[in-house]
Amino acid sequence: MPKADQKIIDRCKKGLASALEREQNARDRWKADYKFANADPDNGYQWDAALLKARMNDPNGARPALTINKTKQHNRQITNEARQNKPAVRVFPVDGGADKKTAQILNGIIRHIEANSDADSAYETATEHQVDAGVGYWRVVTDYASDDSFDQEIFIRRIKNPLNVVLGDHNEADASDAREGWIFNDVPRDEFLRRYPNVNPADWDALDSAGWVTRDTVRECEYFLITDEEDTLIVGDDGATVLWSKLSPEDQARYKLRNDLRKRPVKRAKLTWYKLGGDGEQLDSRELAGRYIPIVKVVGEELEIDGEIDRKGHTRGMKDAQRMYNYWTSAGVEFGALQGKQPYLAPAEAIEGYEEYWNNINKSNQPYLPYNAFDGDGNAIPMPVRQQPPVAAPMYMSGMQVAAEELKMASGQYDSSLGRSGNATSGRQELAQQQKGDTATFHFRDNVARAIRYTGKILVDLIPKIYDTPRIARMLGEDGKDDEVQIDPSMKVAYREEQDPMTNEIKRIFNPSIGRYDVRVGSGPSYSTRRQEAFYALTDLAGRNPQVMQVAGDLVMKAADFPMAEELAERFEKALPPNIKDKNAPTPEMQQLQQKLEQTEAQLQALGQQYNQLHDGREVDERKLYLDQYRAETERLKIIYPQMPQQIAQVIAQDFGLELVNEAPLTQGNGEPGPPPAAPPPPEAQQQYEENPPSAGFSLPEPQ
Repeated sequence: MPKADQKIIDRCKKGLASALEREQNARDRWKADYKFANADPDNGYQWDAALLKARMNDPNGARPALTINKTKQHNRQITNEARQNKPAVRVFPVDGGADKKTAQILNGIIRHIEANSDADSAYETATEHQVDAGVGYWRVVTDYASDDSFDQEIFIRRIKNPLNVVLGDHNEADASDAREGWIFNDVPRDEFLRRYPNVNPADWDALDSAGWVTRDTVRECEYFLITDEEDTLIVGDDGATVLWSKLSPEDQARYKLRNDLRKRPVKRAKLTWYKLGGDGEQLDSRELAGRYIPIVKVVGEELEIDGEIDRKGHTRGMKDAQRMYNYWTSAGVEFGALQGKQPYLAPAEAIEGYEEYWNNINKSNQPYLPYNAFDGDGNAIPMPVRQQPPVAAPMYMSGMQVAAEELKMASGQYDSSLGRSGNATSGRQELAQQQKGDTATFHFRDNVARAIRYTGKILVDLIPKIYDTPRIARMLGEDGKDDEVQIDPSMKVAYREEQDPMTNEIKRIFNPSIGRYDVRVGSGPSYSTRRQEAFYALTDLAGRNPQVMQVAGDLVMKAADFPMAEELAERFEKALPPNIKDKNAPTPEMQQLQQKLEQTEAQLQALGQQYNQLHDGREVDERKLYLDQYRAETERLKIIYPQMPQQIAQVIAQDFGLELVNEAPLTQGNGEPGPPPAAPPPPEAQQQYEENPPSAGFSLPEPQ
């Protein structure tokens, strides 16, 4: 048992006593409204105790005190509508470090927490308390996942009795700004001592326990307290902000040496949980993760008039009309009962000797009733005659009708809202009247949505602090399918994907501690309800257009909820056309266009080959023409070369790229001028026609 902190004990007891005193009238009204809403003929909660006692103890015999509870019917219209349209938490990223896929993962984890906790039971119980009496609660707790695990999980737990919950001063409707909270229960003394054998009850009776200890019970109390701790917010090396208290000693020493360190003082919320019992014995205590009091309040209508708090549900406004209905019903029954049975009037002489028949007239199915028609002197005796049956007084029936109408007016719910045909003359008018009834009571469902949004904020705050080690987290899809994701708190980004080298599967890894996320709620029919509506709509569409089953038969079967529907969906999916089965597959129009493009491309390639062939032939012709021109010029030079002076011949040879040999005379052996040197063919001609030696040009004679 931890060391007791007397200051905490005194603060807990004093704060609880002050809160109970401040809300005493509201708590008394809550109890009265809750009993009234759940009245039945056995408990008689809708009758004033003194009036009920007077009717039961009437000197002339007990008088009827009937309970026809129409109030609960009006309340259930709200609570059952809330069950069918449950608000759902939606997480959204709000800064650059957050990621949309991480937000989707958080949505899946929250759905898993709700399913694993049976959160629907907590939500529904609190909603019934809210509608019946004005306020309800549920709580968020953490516990180990199993007896053989060190991993913790988050759970949502219902609170059975709202009168066992008190929150400190707060301004927000969802009490998210409360800094104190109490959950207490008065347990039998023997049970308390069995749970805590180390507690010594010797001095309890001698102390002013203020209700903590009675002759038969002992109070067990959980106390939540938020305190502020001074801290420093700095900008780290990576540009991210971090609290000084979260740094290691090495990092703190390193940052102290920096003169340009950006920092500012902040206050960090610290949540501590204490467990007290007896006359203030501290039984346990520990610091909790999170920065909110993990108690969620669902309020109906909350008022503060002249410093006094009052909370009302849907019941409060219908109480007088309900009492009127019970009274008029009881009075009408009493009036009819006092009129007696439908008797016979008969002279005594007429039934004399036949009393056995007449006494059992209401018990047996006799075919005839004998009577004496004449007396002893032969005189006629009047025949027995049955009297008029009891008649209901119109006043009582009118009173019941008026009371029933006033119940509708007080609740804001008329016949259309209650599932009965009212005075509407068309379906549109009936729907409009039903919507008016929903609008009159919308604030109850809206307050439930606000409370669930606050629950989402608590969960988003807790998830990074509870899932703070590498692990596999379970998720739940909106369609109810299980999934899982890997958590890595050391990862530097909020989300990444990796491929498993063994299985080639894509692993999703996320770090819930990176980024900030906001919480909203969305109200509407549950997934199963929307799935059923989708099935009805698709089957209706398929009935009017049979081709729907050929292109969307798998979707129709996926929305169905009967045996072998999934197998049928798989078969329909296998039979789908390729362009529908594959989202990236081209449509028939795209396939036709693709074929045309391929044909056009083939034609272009053929034209290109023809062009290349023509182009190559043209080049050959051009080269031949060039060589022919070159040969003609050479032949011309052969003719005029002997007639040229030597200087001019050298100039011409240089123009044609020829190297003249000075030592060699430009004459033949007989003294005649020799032929001009041969001009080399152009480079292109050398490459294309190396097998053909030059046949023209200047040829210099060999040295003699």
